[in-house]
Amino acid sequence: MAVTEPAPAADQNPYSGPYPDPHSAWSPPAEQWAPPVPPPWRPTAAERLRAAAVGALNLSGLGLGYVMARRWVAAGVCWVATGILLLVALPARPEGVPGGVVAAYLVFLVIVAVHGAVRALRTPVPWPRQTWVAAALALVLLAVPAGGAVLYDDARSNAVQTMLLGRLKQADDLVATARAQSFDNARPTYGAALTGYRDLLTDHRGSRAGKLVPDRLAAFYQTVAAPFTDGRFCEAVTPLAYLRTVPDTIPARELGSLATWPDDRLATSLLRCGTPAFEAADGSPGATSYFKQLITTFPSSAQAAQVPAAAAAAVDGTAAGLTGPDPCGATAKLRKLVTQISNLTAAPWNQAADQTTALKKDSDTATHDVESGTFACGKNQYAKGDFDAAGKTMQSFVTDYPKNPDNALAGKYVIAAQIAQKEPAAGKQPPTLATGGSVTITITNDSPVAVDILYTGSATGKVHVDACTSSCVAYRTTQEAKAISCADASIDYPHASVTVPPGTVYILEDNFSSSNPPKVITEQATPDETHDFCAYQIDPLSPFTHVPPPPVAG
Repeated sequence: MAVTEPAPAADQNPYSGPYPDPHSAWSPPAEQWAPPVPPPWRPTAAERLRAAAVGALNLSGLGLGYVMARRWVAAGVCWVATGILLLVALPARPEGVPGGVVAAYLVFLVIVAVHGAVRALRTPVPWPRQTWVAAALALVLLAVPAGGAVLYDDARSNAVQTMLLGRLKQADDLVATARAQSFDNARPTYGAALTGYRDLLTDHRGSRAGKLVPDRLAAFYQTVAAPFTDGRFCEAVTPLAYLRTVPDTIPARELGSLATWPDDRLATSLLRCGTPAFEAADGSPGATSYFKQLITTFPSSAQAAQVPAAAAAAVDGTAAGLTGPDPCGATAKLRKLVTQISNLTAAPWNQAADQTTALKKDSDTATHDVESGTFACGKNQYAKGDFDAAGKTMQSFVTDYPKNPDNALAGKYVIAAQIAQKEPAAGKQPPTLATGGSVTITITNDSPVAVDILYTGSATGKVHVDACTSSCVAYRTTQEAKAISCADASIDYPHASVTVPPGTVYILEDNFSSSNPPKVITEQATPDETHDFCAYQIDPLSPFTHVPPPPVAG
């Protein structure tokens, strides 16, 4: 049987109970009623996974999280930002992307990832339906920026290698340019090339270009030292000396054996170039500068040990010319060699003792040869008729070498040259040391001054006659002197005699007045004649004349 609740009474409120009547104007006080508070919203695991997937997809830089959520404007912003990055980054350059650009892009990726994830928490995505598929796709697509970074880094490394190879080529081109120039002009260019090689070697040793630098340096040394290879030793000195300064630019430890590579070649060049310069003895700076540099820079080298021998060869070769057609030139050259050798031995350089001793011996030899050469030079000048030069040369020989065996003969040449300057015929035959003979020549002085009479020809010598102090005075005229000179029986005239072999004799007074020089008297000395001469003075003049012998009584 069905049981029903009884209907409410007419005066009973049908909505009576715990809740008020909604149609009633009455409502309970606020403190007595409030709407129910819904429970707090918490994302489900699927929603969190969906948000993470969208954020991760946006991290790819392609805006794929926005594409999944059909937010095309936001996706477009991602594409524009990524496009700008690609425009800045590509093609890859050695310096890479500016740090500010990279930082700004990373901040942008973080922002769009967070923004996309927050939006995806409450908004379902139309595709893919399964949230785990979106998450897996996001993880896969994260490899896109990572792979792009790797590929970009590889492209940037290739760009760096290409740039460094370009720098290597620039240095090589500088060397090629310098090769065609003189070394003085090319020196700055070589320096720039060295700087390029140094930077590659020290800053980029592991690069492809850096690994090629050692071979380039070896070629650089060969290029700079080309004059030595070609046998142009004088021209090679400066370039080789320059190569010894390369360690100032590139550390010696980086150069290895190249650091000392120029030493032996420079020493050889200094010897080979210095030898002919030394032998030339032309007074130029190069005459001794090469040997000086050799002895100073490489004192213990085999080349420095050859310097004394080279000097000795120069002395011997020059001395051989003393018997040739130009002994005067050979003598002058020997004098310069003496000076050059003295310069080498006198300088306070670091030389071995045996080198110094050998060089001093060379100097002594050259000095002795100068002594012999001076006499040979005077004879040669006399034979050529240059009596003035011959007289001066022989006079210097007499003065400088008093102990030389040829000193006496040199004095004869001085006398003969003085007479020959007045009478060239007197120099047709050279003087000798011959003395004495069968012909007597007497010189009487009828002047108040002493006289020195020079003679040459069949014999050469000098006669001194004292002044006449017994009433001897100068004559007024030559005619008067010729008539009565040396004829006063009351006067004891000073006189001197000399004996000579028969032949032509040339006589000259030595101490004559410069304003009235006497002439040379030519006399044929014969044994059967008397050869008397009287010296007299006419005012300031001092001529002398032959006094005829008195007539023989019949």
